[in-house]
Amino acid sequence: MTREELKEKANDLPLLPGVYLMMDRSGKVIYVGKAKKLKNRVSQYFQDSAAHTVKTRQMVSQVDHFDTIIVTSEFEALVLENSLIKRHSPKYNILLKDDKGYPFVRLSKEPYPRFSLVSRIANDGARYFGPFGGRYETRQALDAVLAALRLPTCSRRFPRDIGLERPCLNFHMGRCDGFCRPELTAESYNSRIQQACQLLEGRSKQLLLEMTADMEAEAEALRFEQAAQLRDRIQAITALGKKQTVIAGLCADTDIWGLHLGSGKCCYAVLHVENGSLVGRETALVASPMEEAGEELLSALTAQYYLPRAILPHEILLPFAAEGYCENLTEALTKRAGRKVWVHVPQRGEKAELRAMAQRNAMEEAERATTAEERSAYTLQALGKLMSLPVPPKRMESFDISNTGKSDIVASMVVYSGTRPLKSAYRRFRIQSLEGHPDDYASMKEVLCRRLQRAADGDEKFLPLPDVFLIDGGETHARAAREVTEAFGVETPVFGMVKDDRHRTRALVTPEGREIGIVNNQAVFTLIGQIQEETHRFAITYHHESHAKSTMRSALDDIPGVGPKRREALRKQFGTIRAIREADVETLAAVVPRSAAEAVWKHFHEKQ
Repeated sequence: MTREELKEKANDLPLLPGVYLMMDRSGKVIYVGKAKKLKNRVSQYFQDSAAHTVKTRQMVSQVDHFDTIIVTSEFEALVLENSLIKRHSPKYNILLKDDKGYPFVRLSKEPYPRFSLVSRIANDGARYFGPFGGRYETRQALDAVLAALRLPTCSRRFPRDIGLERPCLNFHMGRCDGFCRPELTAESYNSRIQQACQLLEGRSKQLLLEMTADMEAEAEALRFEQAAQLRDRIQAITALGKKQTVIAGLCADTDIWGLHLGSGKCCYAVLHVENGSLVGRETALVASPMEEAGEELLSALTAQYYLPRAILPHEILLPFAAEGYCENLTEALTKRAGRKVWVHVPQRGEKAELRAMAQRNAMEEAERATTAEERSAYTLQALGKLMSLPVPPKRMESFDISNTGKSDIVASMVVYSGTRPLKSAYRRFRIQSLEGHPDDYASMKEVLCRRLQRAADGDEKFLPLPDVFLIDGGETHARAAREVTEAFGVETPVFGMVKDDRHRTRALVTPEGREIGIVNNQAVFTLIGQIQEETHRFAITYHHESHAKSTMRSALDDIPGVGPKRREALRKQFGTIRAIREADVETLAAVVPRSAAEAVWKHFHEKQ
């Protein structure tokens, strides 16, 4: 289909919630999305592409046709979107594709069922729990559950092997109650299995209450041996939640999410809290997206994390969320769990502090796993894409003008090699073409003219030319700079650095006036802010030095007998005009001849 045909089809869609599937010419699904109103959302893809991110433009360029599925509510769209993403693994979706690290626990369907670890659910009538964390941790947790409830872990099969041999070493070590003995019935075995299921479903509190009641009943009936066995199992289960991260996660009342979009790597952290105590932590690195906002990434991760799971916490705290997302996920998870699952973003109090803790965990894990080279490469790659450059910029030059009214107009040139300042290449200029009036645009033109002329003359101090010119200012400043580059036949792109009301860099702007937002990409936002602050600092420092020299020069001018050499000697010795003014004749005479010293003293004190 042509772009016009796609646009026409999108405009014919209803204003209803649903899911849309973008497909390429081969019919492969390359993107799955959800929408409150299908017509509004899908038609946006085929409007003016200037407002799209690089990733969206690339995706739309490959779309040959699309399909939609209408649902009754937005939360149904959320569930369906997740299911379709898992099924098709679209190229342009944010995915948790790797299921190898998320095993299930399988309980076989037979008179004496046994637990095992499997990679995926099968339609075989068995009972499944999960998915959980890594296979090693889940195996440890399952072994701990079986040991706490003294269930068999040997290779014997029941009822085939009951009574054939003596109980194995596990029975004698107290790790198994010896269900291979004839005196233990299938009912007692299956009762113990159901207790294990309660643990795997996260219902440890309910199980402990039931077991405590049974223990007290056995004690009142004077069956102290049975009561002691129950007491030991209760202690083992209580310790289980504290020692095993996987089981702790299952038993959690609350999950607290943290998400950090780093330079090169992105990490989420989930803290599992039970009864106000932190009992476990789960972290995972994912590919750091170039253009996706944190809300979009978090929505994709949390939906794919929870919707396939059979066991859900009572409360989920998120660091932030897109509008309406918490309500939709709450509805979806509540329906799945058969009880209330509350998803929200805490704003204050202890829960907000836990949210901040999860954020720190995510940030530290991402930063730990990211090298300086990866961080730098990611930042430059992201900046290059925002600027629509064919390759990431390796050398950038930034310019700023500083003045005090009509006098001492100066400019700075700061050079960045990659993401680091190259101070040996810094240059500063005193504006020469303006007398008596400040003009930032004319000043910027003069500076760039002088800089490019020096390069054209072969001055090695001004070579090579940069990949990008960054100008402190808006559209008009950038346009003035580009007029100069065009006059010299230089094709280096020019961008202005626009500040907000709090004097922070909020965007880049082209000479045509197109703004490029950088706030959503923390790495790029930080780099551009550093460049602009460094350029401003270098310009202000030079301006202060120039202004101080100018002030001293004018105060010592026109003193009889004090020429340039004697003025320089006084400046070098005393440093400031105030120090010269406060010196007596004898002190001044130690620097210049006595007649000149008397003239200087008289110049500052004759009015008094």
